[in-house]
Amino acid sequence: MNAVREQIDFNTYITDFRKHLKHLFREEFDYNAMSLHRDLPADFLSEIMRKKPLAVAVPALYGGRGVSVKECLSVLSAASYESLALSLMFGINIALFLEPLAKYGNYSVQERVFKQFIENNAMGGLMITEKAYGSDALNMKTAYQQVGNGYHIKGQKHWQGLSGAADFWLVTARKFNANGDLARDIDFFVTDNSVPEQHIPMVHRYNNLGLYAIPYGINEIDVVVPEEQKLLPESTGIKLMLDMLHRSRLQFPGMGMGFIKRLLDESLQHCQTRIVGGVPLSNLDSVKYQLARIQAAYTICSGMCAFSVEQSGIEHNLAALSIEANTLKALVTDLMQESAQVSLQLAGANGFRLDHVAGRATVDSRPFQIFEGSNEMLYAQIAEGILKLMRKVKEDNLLRFLIAYNRTNLSADFFRTYLDFNIDGAIKQRDLVTLGSMIARVISFQFVLILDGFNKQLVEITRQYILRDLAMFNGQLNSKNDADPVLDYETNSDWATFLV
Repeated sequence: MNAVREQIDFNTYITDFRKHLKHLFREEFDYNAMSLHRDLPADFLSEIMRKKPLAVAVPALYGGRGVSVKECLSVLSAASYESLALSLMFGINIALFLEPLAKYGNYSVQERVFKQFIENNAMGGLMITEKAYGSDALNMKTAYQQVGNGYHIKGQKHWQGLSGAADFWLVTARKFNANGDLARDIDFFVTDNSVPEQHIPMVHRYNNLGLYAIPYGINEIDVVVPEEQKLLPESTGIKLMLDMLHRSRLQFPGMGMGFIKRLLDESLQHCQTRIVGGVPLSNLDSVKYQLARIQAAYTICSGMCAFSVEQSGIEHNLAALSIEANTLKALVTDLMQESAQVSLQLAGANGFRLDHVAGRATVDSRPFQIFEGSNEMLYAQIAEGILKLMRKVKEDNLLRFLIAYNRTNLSADFFRTYLDFNIDGAIKQRDLVTLGSMIARVISFQFVLILDGFNKQLVEITRQYILRDLAMFNGQLNSKNDADPVLDYETNSDWATFLV
């Protein structure tokens, strides 16, 4: 076993790590040019990993820093300030491999695998998604059966971050029963690519739009792993998966924090130095409006990070924390994309370049709204969760419920004008998405309010922007839109036939 290492103070570590990344990305290497190409050069990645950033998610028992959420989020934020793709690489390793292994892994497997991360800068990922079953993970077809003292796993996965690059994988599969059916539950297995019978090849690489540093593709699985490499759930594999995915979603604000701050810093600097009509661009009222929007995103993300630190440690089981996890993931990724769009617009023509920070940010942040559950689906689930709680207490007025609900009891009253309505009967799915978007903002503003001593001007900016969003969403609900697509739309719809 590795001895517990004496760790340097984290404030010292993270300050040094930020300086290290800034030097690598902006001085020693030209990341703007590098970002136009697939993958990170091996020497560049090696220099990044020299500071052992993934040690924050390794237990102290194995030479790591102890799986502190605050430290994990700080590392993610430091990385995303320079590169969202790098931060996602770290996020995949931390939330989707290292933390699940630390919580559910066999002791001997932990010891062996964590040693590789500490001593050899190994990387790991998670394989869930299949071509025919994206968000419908419970119907995955990858299957396993016991063979001697191990498990034979066979199937196909795709869109796994670090495909063809990770050294270790957590692979999900369903048990192949004797009657030929697949069990309803899902199990997790650690695979080691250095062992021939556990190697998982990438058989096709995707040309992903953005996030060029991360390889994605199709993986063919036909491996045999020892019994000890199966994760040990506290109850069911499905609850293990929910605990893991909710923890991952709660850590999205770590990636969002540095990303949004970089866009804010770049946009402020540009708008203060760009002269239009004899005055700085930042003097224009519409520009002030846009800059304040990014600052509201920065403020909301700050509150989310604080909430995550309190709630998402591996000592907690997060399987039931769906409303909060979905709120953080969906809203922060929407704010990331919106901030990137604003930054690109403010940058003008220069922003429309893949080697410009705003252009790269726009394409890199877009998939965050899709993976780990599309935001529309998550917003609908937030609304369904709240409506279930409202029915339980026999309350049909949204404002009255939110004023009593522990996640919104401080924030709901700020927005009563747009929340004071009754919800009766069945709600269309499109309206569930809108309702969930409203609730997510009210929940997130409460996270800001409980940040005692946080910049009051930023809090007020955030209140005004959430009020604007809620007014817009409230209008959408009241519009009673029930438009459905016309499948044979070409009938009587060619404009040219209506002219003489």
